[in-house]
Amino acid sequence: MHPSAILESALYAEDLDTAEDFYARIIGLERIAKVEGRHVFFRCGHGVLLVFNPKATINPPPPDAILPMPPHGTTGEGHLCLAATADEIDAWKAHLISHGIEIEADFHWPSKGDEPKGGRSIYFRDPAGNSLEFAEPRI
Repeated sequence: MHPSAILESALYAEDLDTAEDFYARIIGLERIAKVEGRHVFFRCGHGVLLVFNPKATINPPPPDAILPMPPHGTTGEGHLCLAATADEIDAWKAHLISHGIEIEADFHWPSKGDEPKGGRSIYFRDPAGNSLEFAEPRI
């Protein structure tokens, strides 16, 4: 038995207002939940992107919390890869650059043995320093 998909992915950012603006306005994700100072959640296709404030989620939620999640979190920069076609990657690259976001890498993945997988990725950072990637799913 094995999982069929990743349902949620988590990143961490101390400045949730800046993270919310970035993921909603620049990336175009729909905000679905927010607890001021603790987290902001976004719909992304069939999954959810969770952005937590690591200083808040290291502690248990208050007793009256709607979402009584256990303490968790990390510090430092995380990584998230979003699926995009080759044409979409070109459009995302132009969109990100037009918003002053630096593309750190733009490359084609090598084929493996006789498998001509390849595929293209672009890497950039969110305002919290998390490494983000748009990639063709065939990578």
